[in-house]
Parts: sequence; C-alpha cells; structure tokens
Amino acid sequence: MDIGDVPDPNQSLPHFEGDFFGIYAEDELEWPAEFGDGGDADNTPADEEDSEDDGDAHDEWEPPLSASPHDTHEEDNEDEHDGTQDPHISDAQEPDARHRVEQRLRDNEQVPIVVHYPDQRAGQPIDPTKQSSNVTYHAQLDSSGTDNAYAPFASKLDWEMARWAKLRGPSSTAFSELVSIEGLSEMIGLSFKNAHELNKIIDHKLPGRPKFKREQIIIANEAFDVYYRDIIECIKALFSDPNFADFLVFAPERHYADEDETVHLYHEMHTGKWWWNSQKHLDCERPGATIIPVIISSDKTQVTLFRNKTAYPVYMTIGNIPKEIRRKVSRQAHVLLAYLPTTRLEHVTNKASRRRMLANLYHACVGRVLAPLAAAGIDGINMRSGDGAMRRCHPLFACFAGDYPEQVLVTGVKTTQCPSCDVPSDELGLAAGAANYQPRNLNAVLDALSALDEGGLAFVRACTEAGIKPIVHPYWEGLPFVNIFESITPDILHQLYQGLVKHLLAWLSDACGSAEIDARCRRLPPNHHIRHFTKGITTLSRLSGTEHNQICRFLLGIIIDIRLPNNMSSARLLRAVRGLLDFLYLAQYPCHSSETLTFLDEALDLFHDNKDIFIDLGIRNSFNLPKLHFALHYAHMIRMYGTTDNYNTEYTERLHIDLAKDAYRSTNHKNEFAQMTTWLERREKIFRHEKYIQWRLTGTAHHPHHHPRPPEMSFCRTQTMAKHPSVKAVTLEKLANEYGATYFRESLARFVVKATLPPNTTITSRQLEDRAADVYLPFRTLPVFHKVKWISVDVRGHGNTPVTLDSVHARPGCSKPFASDSVASRFDTAFINNGTGGPLGIKGYRIGQVRVVFSIPPKALAILFPPTFRPPKHLAYVEWFTAFRAPDRNHGLRKVSRVIKDGERIASIIPVSNIHRSAHLIPQFGPTAPREWSSADVLDECQTFFVNPYLDRHSFVTLR
Repeated sequence: MDIGDVPDPNQSLPHFEGDFFGIYAEDELEWPAEFGDGGDADNTPADEEDSEDDGDAHDEWEPPLSASPHDTHEEDNEDEHDGTQDPHISDAQEPDARHRVEQRLRDNEQVPIVVHYPDQRAGQPIDPTKQSSNVTYHAQLDSSGTDNAYAPFASKLDWEMARWAKLRGPSSTAFSELVSIEGLSEMIGLSFKNAHELNKIIDHKLPGRPKFKREQIIIANEAFDVYYRDIIECIKALFSDPNFADFLVFAPERHYADEDETVHLYHEMHTGKWWWNSQKHLDCERPGATIIPVIISSDKTQVTLFRNKTAYPVYMTIGNIPKEIRRKVSRQAHVLLAYLPTTRLEHVTNKASRRRMLANLYHACVGRVLAPLAAAGIDGINMRSGDGAMRRCHPLFACFAGDYPEQVLVTGVKTTQCPSCDVPSDELGLAAGAANYQPRNLNAVLDALSALDEGGLAFVRACTEAGIKPIVHPYWEGLPFVNIFESITPDILHQLYQGLVKHLLAWLSDACGSAEIDARCRRLPPNHHIRHFTKGITTLSRLSGTEHNQICRFLLGIIIDIRLPNNMSSARLLRAVRGLLDFLYLAQYPCHSSETLTFLDEALDLFHDNKDIFIDLGIRNSFNLPKLHFALHYAHMIRMYGTTDNYNTEYTERLHIDLAKDAYRSTNHKNEFAQMTTWLERREKIFRHEKYIQWRLTGTAHHPHHHPRPPEMSFCRTQTMAKHPSVKAVTLEKLANEYGATYFRESLARFVVKATLPPNTTITSRQLEDRAADVYLPFRTLPVFHKVKWISVDVRGHGNTPVTLDSVHARPGCSKPFASDSVASRFDTAFINNGTGGPLGIKGYRIGQVRVVFSIPPKALAILFPPTFRPPKHLAYVEWFTAFRAPDRNHGLRKVSRVIKDGERIASIIPVSNIHRSAHLIPQFGPTAPREWSSADVLDECQTFFVNPYLDRHSFVTLR
C-alpha cells in the first residue's frame, strides 16, 4: 500500500476529534452559498467589460474582453435543474457502483482466479534437457575457450570503448581520429585503431540477430528493393532472449475477478479469446503446441526535416512477452523486420492505377517477409526459450497495429470504410444500436481473391462485390488461422488522440470561441500533470499525440459554464465531451473486466446521445468518421486480444527514432538503406554481447518464473523527500508573509497540544485554544522543503528505473530584473488522507492547499514533545477546502470551496505522509473568465473549484 494511504504505524499521529480537519462546529464555519441553502446559486465573479488587465508577466498577450449583451448566463431548463435523474446515466455509472467494480479489479491484482487451458500439454517443453541461450551464444564465439569474459575484446576497457563508440559515440570519422591519436590505443590497450577495425571485429566475431537481405520485387515490370530479415529467425531471437526468460507466457488462460467465474478479466494477450480459440484449432491437428502470437506494425515515417526523405519500416514483436516489457524501447522487445520501398510511383499519371500498384507493391513485399509463417504456423518449429527449454512453437499472425491509412492498405477496403465490418459509409456516425453492420465475410473475400485466375475483369468485379480492392495475393491470404478483418486492433494514438480529440477541439473552438477557451487555459493553476499552455490551445498547429493527451486533462473543466451562441444550453455539450473523454480514459485501462467494458460502451453511448448539439450549433452536418465508428469495436477487440496497451502504435512511433531516424543520420545519405541495416545489425550485436558479458560476470540468476497477473490499478507509488531542505532556515515571519502560512504559529501550537494529550483524551475547542496559547516555540527559523515527490515502484520485478510520477510544490515566488527570469509562487493542492482513506474513492480524503513543508529542529523536539511521542520527520501547513459535493449530473465533476471561519481560511499542521497525491482544481470561471486572474494567483482569487478527474488513470478511477 502506498505510503500516502495510511499513517506510518511507527508514528502515533495526533488524534483529531470529530472532523479530522479541526475542532470546529458546523455552525462556526462560513459556507459558500452553493453549499448551504442557496442550492446552485452562481457566485462566480461578474464579467468586467473592456478589461485591459493582462494578468501577470507570465501570461502571453490576449485580446481584451468584448462587451457582452448578457450579464449572466441564461440557460434553458433542458435537464438542468429539474431535480430528476439524468436519463443518460445508468445505475451502473453511479460512483458507488463504479468504485465497487474498480475495487474488484484491484482486489484481484495479486491473485486472480485463473482457469488454465484444459489440455496441460499446451505450452509445455518437449525435451527435458535445457541449454540456455547464453551457453549457445558462448559456443558461437570464436574465442569461447578463453577466460576473458569480454572476448573478442581484449579487456573491459577495450569493450567499454567499443560499446561507447557504437551506442553513444560520435561519427565513424570522429571516432577514428580519436583513437588514432599517437600512443592512445597503446596506452589504454585497444584492440582496434580505427572505426574500420572495430567494425570488422563486430561483423565477424560477434553473433547477433539475423542479417538483412536485399531482394527485388517486380510490380508492373518495375523492380523495387526491399530489405528484410528471416522472420522465423527474428522470432527465435526474441523467444530465446535471456532477459525475457522469466517472463514469457506459453499457454492461454482465463482470468476472473470472482470465484463464480462470472467477471472475466482481460489484460495480457494470453487472457484474450484469440489465443484460447487458436489453441483449440491447433489442438485438433497438433496437440501440445506453443503458440507465438506475432504482432506486426508498419508505418511510413519521414527521416529528414527538409528533404522529404522517408523510410517505411515494418516492426515485429511477440505476444508471449508481457506488455510492460514490450512497451519499453530500451528492452529491445521489438525487431525491425523490414524496410519497404518508399516510392510514390509519381511517374504513373493515372491516380487509380498508381494506388492499385502501391497496394500490390506493399502486399508483395510484406508477403515475401511473412511467407515463412504459412508452413511454420501449421507444422511448428522447435525453439528454445531463454531458459533453454525446447518447445514446439507455432508462430501465428495475431494482429496488425497501424493508423487508418495502413489499416485500409492492409485490409484492402476503400477509404472512408471500416476495415473490420461492412457498415455503410453514411452510417459511420451512428451509435451501436442504430448502425446496421456485420463483420466482414472472410470466406467471401477469399473466394473473390481466387477469381484472379478467371481474368482481370472477373477479378475486379468479384473484389468489388466482396467490398475490397483488387489486390493480387494480399499477404494474409495464405496465413493459417488469420482473419485480417478481425486482426485490425484499436489505435489509441491515431484514432482517439490524433483523430476524435483533434476533431473535438475544433468543434469546441467553434462553439465556445477561441479567445475564451485560450483565456481559460492561461488561468489554470499549475500541477505536475498539467502543461501550462501560455498562448492557449486553439492557435497551435500540428499538435502531437502527447499534446492532445495533455489538453484532454483539463478540456472538460474549462468549458463548464461557458456561454454558447444564442444562449443555448450547455448540458448536452458537457455530456458529449464527458462521454468522449471517459471513453478515452477507459479505453486505456491496463486491465479490463467484463463489467468495466460495459462502462466503455456506456461512455460512448453518452457521446452519441448528445453529439447532436454540434449539429444544432451549425458546426457539423454528420458524424460519419471511420475513427468514431471503430470505437464501437474496442470492447470486442479487448476481449479478443487483451487491453489496448498490447498493440499501441505509440510504441512503434517511438521506435521510428531509434530504428529509422537515428539509423538514417548515421549514413552518408547515399544508398542509405544498406548502411542503415548494417548500422542496426552492429548495435544489436553490441546489445546482445552486453547481456552475455553480464551473464559471464554474474552467473545465471535463478528466479521463479513470473506468472502474469492483472496490472496495478491502484496508486502504487512511494512518497519521497529530499535529503536536504530547499532552504535551511526560514523565519516564522517569512513563512507568514511569503509562504502565506498566516496562522503557522497557532496551527503548530495546536498540533503540539494534540500530540501531548494522553491517549483517548478529548478536549473542547476552547481548551485547545487556551493550551495552545501557552505553547512556546523554541526556534525562530525552520528548514523548509519546496517539493514532495512520488516515484514509481517496480512491483513486477522488470528492472524498471524509478521515475517521478507526481509531485506537490510549495514555494514562494522569486523576482528577477528580467520578467522572463522571474519565477511565480506555487502552492499546489493535494488529496489529504485522514487515516481512513482507501486506495479508491474519495471517502476519507479532503482537498488541501499545501503552503509549507518543514521539519522541526531536533533540539526542539525534546522541548515540545514527550519522550513517548515520536513526531513525524516532515510536516506540512495546509489550508482546507470543503468536502466533496456529489458529481454534477452533466459534467460529472465534484465541486469544492475554501473553508472560511470569521473571514479567515482554516489551516492545520499535518504529517506529510498524509498527503496522498497532488490534486488539480479547475476554477469555476462562470460565463466569461475574469481577465484579472492569472495562473499564479487563481487559487487565491477564485473561491469555487471543480476537482479535475482527468489528471491520470488513478484520479480518473478515484473521482469517476
């Protein structure tokens, strides 16, 4: 459990009587109107016409507010304040019901109910003898008889220099000049004197992954070069990699969240239905098979900025490797399988002929690369895994990951059509219950492809009737157990972030006004997970998937209460945006159950039920977008192949950098593909030899075989503090004036009084104040920390490097002569655990703004506290917000406001360990964002906020 979940058991935290946040009666607090009897009264600041206040120096220029004809936002009564249940939200979507479902997911993170494949021979070794891949590699080295672990390199220094040259070093010419410095090679004992000699050692003395072959493909009497590897040998290289030996999966399983086996869990590929069904088909002919799911991805990418030079790589990985490993480029779980021809056939003037030739060229090239899978998938091939066990493996084409143009190219369907089903183009925008579609008929397509022997005209007609383009022998035609229309997987990056979210931003810009949306973006408070777009978001061009991801984290919050044209109600707009964002976040769950998949469909239905608001606003005429329609297939594909992070194109986009762009930069830009393949082969040999050296030096580590379990859905992170304070000594006056800790002395005195109370002792508010007045603080300065961090935990044992996942800042501003060098003050808000909060849901939590993080000097501890009490090492001064309100019926966000007593903010001293994680509050801007607010002071200027549930998956699960 995370350190922020419960207090340290070794620390006797002070007992807070009644309300954790202080001893105050309910009638002592001044509640904002919307929390009292005033219902939903709007207390947002009034719009100031012709405001010329541009905010602080950190905001970019923005146009002044135009005069508005309306003083307030008048809305229709459509589903707004009638007090009835929202018809678009089912019982299953209520927070309590959803949290119960999420809790079931979390309860089964460690030990789900596992049903193994009934035939125990599936995935089992066929030979009891073992020979590890490192032993095989050792035997292949020419110098395997020596005791030198670094052979064929002379020494550790020799090897480290070679490794640096190939992985981190400069160009070959610069490296040659370096090592050719007189006396350098002899002084450090290098076995090579230039880059050419080093390359000879790598090329001839180090084993590696299979070499690239160059072959010509003839299309329409024209030859095209394709560089590719033997796919079977590439599969063997991945399957036998010693780094994956403890994590490989060999047989399908069914995972359940309950003992009755009614709630199915889907996460890794082996928990999906495809692997189970394929195993059953194979068992009919060859029982005892080990299936190797082959995942293929192709995508053309530009390798230069100005010359428009492109590469067309094809990547391959296998589903036996856990997705947590596959998604990390540094683990080398993907193999560059081929470079396809990048020609555009510009000499072919007829566009239809050109498109047909390009499609045939693509399938001819990929067909040549994947051809060995046809026989190997049926007959099987004996392969040794990384631990040396021999299995009869059947590599089967499982799925294809690519963007929409690649999906159309692979399946042969026409643009604007769905690659998976036969939905008419004019019904792409309909919801699941309204659209009329069936899965594409593979048998009809194969029959049409067989008409090639009947002549060109008959072939074209047959393909047209089957709903595909006339492609001569598509690469999947002869592959066993392949239904290409079922193999097209969801694409989070291109379909959602670069597709639907991109469209949504344009629609909202038209509906709400670019200037107002940008003004709200500039005034969002900072947070670890939020990027501050100082110029707004509507003027940005060529946004990346990462930037769309960052915008989605606050998009819904900034359009609440915004004025629409003709004072149209924003209820449907909010529900439509909410539905699409919920679908986006649910689609990225690392573990799904049959219950959460219903939430996925319901979120999409919520968008479809309300999307006509964009038609009523005159922004859209229809929603016939293939990417929107394919969202209907997400739940089915997750059931088939596991969750979407099994086949995310974001991973292959990242591979472009290492395996295409960097490879191209290493060449002299002449006959570049031959040089690129050679450069990649040498790098792979260095990586493999590094694993071998580690094995020689440390020996074989015997670990129990990893059994895949559902990914962590909880907040599994560790809270950390800096070893030394950010400022060693800050006076109490400065804490009050610069940090905003106005009542620091009084709050710390109350904390000391409560800590010194005998167990099970309660006192009244007056007694507490009287005793606190007598507390003497034996210091004038305190060490202060400006940041609390949470770092990742390698719960899977994959050797992942810890990274910072969250942080809370509490620091004053710093003025410089130049405004660009000045730093604004930042006091973040956070979820505070009262000691009863759990890993999911908001029960036991309250929002607080962290003003000061500090430690009490050791000498003062003995004076302030009795010897029996061990105070926490780090404490925080926190200003409180009210309890969470129920989610709004339209946008679903919870509202909070500052807690005020006698016109002053209520604050407390708490242990830092009770800070669970950061929280992001979105101001309630009202119809128009006040231009005098800025990102630096909006938490002080605004009084009412919405708690942002879209920071990350944990906040989404907690607040939704």
